[in-house]
Amino acid sequence: MIIKNAMVFTLEKGFIQKDIFIDKGYFSDHSSDGGILDAQGGYLIPGLIDIHFHGCTGYDFCDGTAEAIEKIAEYQLQKGITSICPATMTLPEDKLSAVCKNAADYLTSRPAKKGARLCGIHLEGPFISPAKKGAQNPSYIQDPDMDMFLRLQKAAGGLIKIITLAPELKNAMDFIERLSPFIRISLGHTACDYETALQAFHKGAGQITHLFNAMPGFAHRHPGPAGAAFDSKEVMAELIGDGIHISPSAFRGAFQLFGSHRIILISDSMMAAGMKDGIYTLGGQSVTVKKHLAALEDGTIAGSVTNLMDCLLNAVDMGIPLEAAVRCATFNPAKAIGIHSQ
Repeated sequence: MIIKNAMVFTLEKGFIQKDIFIDKGYFSDHSSDGGILDAQGGYLIPGLIDIHFHGCTGYDFCDGTAEAIEKIAEYQLQKGITSICPATMTLPEDKLSAVCKNAADYLTSRPAKKGARLCGIHLEGPFISPAKKGAQNPSYIQDPDMDMFLRLQKAAGGLIKIITLAPELKNAMDFIERLSPFIRISLGHTACDYETALQAFHKGAGQITHLFNAMPGFAHRHPGPAGAAFDSKEVMAELIGDGIHISPSAFRGAFQLFGSHRIILISDSMMAAGMKDGIYTLGGQSVTVKKHLAALEDGTIAGSVTNLMDCLLNAVDMGIPLEAAVRCATFNPAKAIGIHSQ
């Protein structure tokens, strides 16, 4: 098939009009026998990649079942998200191990998958700060533990690509230094100050989890981890695009600070994405969803109910150029977990 006349996204030039060839299910540089699709007036973009979300359509990655991953992957693909790196919650090790093993088994036992590609696991917790736990369960928070991580990674068959942790915790700096050559370390759910975060970035942390959320504020005399991320020019910043976690002004400001080459759009969606308002769960805690807001009983925001494609569209509505939003939902997350050349 040939797709003609579309405005095609490119990293080098943004959107340009060009023809795209598809040969045996793959994009190609040459023509193939088949039909012609005239996409005049349309845009052609890569499949989106969500490297931080928990679930959708009534399923959670931490359900630990093949059915949950399958239903999540099917929904994501329907929304234009072709690769997923779902996040865990703060849970006991035996539960996390079962979730990791389930993901590894899913990849090996289901050769014909209809949904988005499972390309990794984001371990969000348990190595986080109780003071900035957000919607994470405080009962299972602990200091970074290298042996525990290695056990989880073995259960996952090497699928863990990102770890969110608080750098102020005991053993955190050594943990970052030893693992950062192999695993993406993202600072988040942290109460640390600017200096501690900067040290963690110097040790090898390369990312900050859902910028501005579950961390000290970006103040003029105390810039906190957000300021340290800004000053560390290779560090990338996750940004939730649901329109609830971050005000439009702060969202635009983040793009001005970091630039489109350093922002990673994420959804941070929980199981209520794609569902009606009601009562759901996240990490074993009850979550009430009403008018796009998911919250615990105490009012703490508990993830989003917005898929990544809608987050991209929200970003454009908030004033972000389309080509920048597309880059931040495709190439940047791919680069963060090392799949940008695949």
